[in-house]
Amino acid sequence: MSFGKAIELFLVNGTADSIITAELSNWNGMAIKIPRIEVASCKRDDVTGPGVYFLFCKEDDGDDSVYIGEAENIKDRLVQHIRDNQSGKEKYYWNTAVLFTGRDLNKALIRYLEYRLVVIARDSKRYKVLTKNTYKNTVMKESQKSAMEEFIENIKILINALGYKVLEPVASKPAAGTSADINEEYYLSQGNASATGVVTSEGFVVYKGAAINEKISEKSVSPGMVKLREKHIAEKHVADNKTTEDILFNSSSAAAVFVLGYSVSGPATWKTKDGRTLKEIEASSTD
Repeated sequence: MSFGKAIELFLVNGTADSIITAELSNWNGMAIKIPRIEVASCKRDDVTGPGVYFLFCKEDDGDDSVYIGEAENIKDRLVQHIRDNQSGKEKYYWNTAVLFTGRDLNKALIRYLEYRLVVIARDSKRYKVLTKNTYKNTVMKESQKSAMEEFIENIKILINALGYKVLEPVASKPAAGTSADINEEYYLSQGNASATGVVTSEGFVVYKGAAINEKISEKSVSPGMVKLREKHIAEKHVADNKTTEDILFNSSSAAAVFVLGYSVSGPATWKTKDGRTLKEIEASSTD
């Protein structure tokens, strides 16, 4: 059973463009979102302690990337990142950092957190992860690992609430309370193309292993869809006309067009195992 959670957001300087703190009720941790331009001048004590941090970047091609790290003094480490970028030692440029601190964190614990967060972010495949090396074999008690796994679950909640889905897989389970019918799996099979997918809060996810038509009708689909196909092929998300990972689309129609290569209505094309279309299920859910 899922339970509601209360999050307290505080705009430290009265604006959402400056420092924001986020706290969960009954948790001793805290998230701090801070713009790059405010790091050096920040005088807060809670940014000088131990913790983990995310540096969010935009690649030249518009893709999202993230550096995940740990430090015993987070502010000093962020300042060093800025200096390393200025000197050319670091090639990536970040505009926003999200830090996580908590009572009783030490070097062993934050190394464990860094390693686990990097693994989760890579598995989620939302962002390109820039972190190269982590401490995989940190020696810890079983009770400490359990406490840090709980810490990670709270990090997932807060970083998502702050607008970064870096730790959430594209085909994540629907939230409790959503329509069970809508969140069934849907199937598409026409000619050589076949795919399985699911409706999510962000759109429609086509699962790994979908077979897509090799050719695309450039006359009937948008130039943006042509570029999207080319992008996924170039990034090896599609190989030998099969998807190699789950892919998120903003709508069921975009997902169907991507698979089939020509213009179709997604709600009328995607069907459940018993033959009901997504359109029929959406209509029944609003009656």
